[in-house]
Amino acid sequence: MSQERILIIEDEKSLSEVLEYNLTREGYQVFTAVDGREGLDKARILQPDLVVLDIMLPSLDGLQICSELRSSSQTQDIRILLLTAKEEEVDEVVGFSMGADDYVIKPYRLRPLLHRIKALLRRDRTNLKQNSVVEKCGVRVDGLNYAAWIEGREIVLTPTELKLLWFLMKEPERTYSRLELLEACRGEDNSSTERTIDVHVRSIRRKLEARAGLLQTVRGVGYRFTPLNEYEGDSDKE
Repeated sequence: MSQERILIIEDEKSLSEVLEYNLTREGYQVFTAVDGREGLDKARILQPDLVVLDIMLPSLDGLQICSELRSSSQTQDIRILLLTAKEEEVDEVVGFSMGADDYVIKPYRLRPLLHRIKALLRRDRTNLKQNSVVEKCGVRVDGLNYAAWIEGREIVLTPTELKLLWFLMKEPERTYSRLELLEACRGEDNSSTERTIDVHVRSIRRKLEARAGLLQTVRGVGYRFTPLNEYEGDSDKE
């Protein structure tokens, strides 16, 4: 049985109790907090392996807690999974920019949430930090902290766009099918289709501006990151 420690910071008692019960059954040591200030104090004292963190909390919201944990050397490697009832993509972007590792929208299904938690606990954050940044042709992407730049100028990508660009840049010149890209950038409870990848690629190309040609379409297959195409423009024909 696992002895990894999980801290749930959630002010909705019924949700917290159900999650605590099921995580305990999975063999984890589980701790809870009902408001932000209590949760931050417990995270600092307990040093859990993972924090399941609601965004909307009394006394101190989840984004503030996330920022506080990431700013301290003692807590910066704690994995953080954000929970929120908000559905606006801007909230997801802000959550990742604050250092969250994953993001789940309420109401969530319990089983997929447990899978996401297990996946996060398997993830080596130290290794991720060492390998999270890729930089080619003036484009720099930090896959851990969800940030991207062109020649030092930060550009705003959605979390899915950033995951997609980071994944393609990790192995330039390799062609990925739409299915491979979809599996690489979506969560277990995401209902996106393969054609969604085309929409994301078009959006990324617009944001890359003069470097749009770095993302090359491979007709009938998918896409690849091709440094030689840096200034060839946005070719989206298939």
